[in-house]
Amino acid sequence: MVDYVFLGRSGLKISNLIYGNWLTHGSQVEESAAFASVKAAVDAGITTFDTADVYANGAAELVLGKALRSEPRESLEILTKVYWPTGRKRHNDAGLSRKHIMESIDSSLQRLGTDYVDVFQAHRYDVETPIEETMQAFADVVRAGKALYIGVSEWTAEQIEYAYDFSRELGFQVISNQPQYNMLYRVIEPEVIPMSERCGIQQIVWSPMAQGVLSGKYKIGKKPPKGSRATDKKGGARMIQRFMSDEILTAVDNLKPIADELGITRAQLAIAWTLQNDNVAAAIIGASRPEQVTENVAAADVTIPAELMSRIDEVLAGVIIDDPRLTWENAPHERPEIAR
Repeated sequence: MVDYVFLGRSGLKISNLIYGNWLTHGSQVEESAAFASVKAAVDAGITTFDTADVYANGAAELVLGKALRSEPRESLEILTKVYWPTGRKRHNDAGLSRKHIMESIDSSLQRLGTDYVDVFQAHRYDVETPIEETMQAFADVVRAGKALYIGVSEWTAEQIEYAYDFSRELGFQVISNQPQYNMLYRVIEPEVIPMSERCGIQQIVWSPMAQGVLSGKYKIGKKPPKGSRATDKKGGARMIQRFMSDEILTAVDNLKPIADELGITRAQLAIAWTLQNDNVAAAIIGASRPEQVTENVAAADVTIPAELMSRIDEVLAGVIIDDPRLTWENAPHERPEIAR
């Protein structure tokens, strides 16, 4: 059963499972299937929905806005992001400049069909724009009522501290960080989580199933299932590649007895593990079919005993990525390339 938790050091409550539409809405999934999946999420008690302006170059926000149109706005928490190139992808269409932030929030609100978002997130840190400019723009977005709170995504511990210091000076709250985090990928544990705890920030984590690898559907020596992330030539196959080694797939197979002992699937085990870890407020789940939502929501009821948490670590020993320098992409906070 979905639970509702305070996010960071704020009064905002969100569902501890969040429906996200990266790589699905406006891209891999037909609109009718997207609507059905969103309805399944709402029916299951999920009230928090995460998207971004860059997902399908705005189409994902459009689809989500349509899917939620019949729901009372006050019963939802809608999160979106700014940073990556959007629109025509010209010289000012990326990063965290005041210009791009102000234009992005207005465009996102229009596509989503709402007057405000609950959390407006910096999708990466922009090393080319002064942090003072970025934070002042976010403060003005909040004061204009276009966003209630500010979040960040994939920021380092040092960058999170910058956000905390400047937001306090400017009178608004940064309440969340959105990193990749799962059993296999734990780079936030040594530095980001301790800093976040000091700053009153919590994690909204993406990819709790390591792009689907932790579900156990990928097998050594066998072709990836048709329609799976590993077959997606639009970017999914590249993203999942680091988790597709024989060593990792073997370790994932060895998680099955633990999941069986709890009477759950390995996908549910992965989500439950993520939710059970310190400083995690919620996990983002995606879906291309309503049945996937139903299966994932069942993980919210699972408590993994301490001895099984230790066994998971033993099974995965040697394949866990936990060095903060080994981020999920080569350059997670540099200004992206844009058209000139």
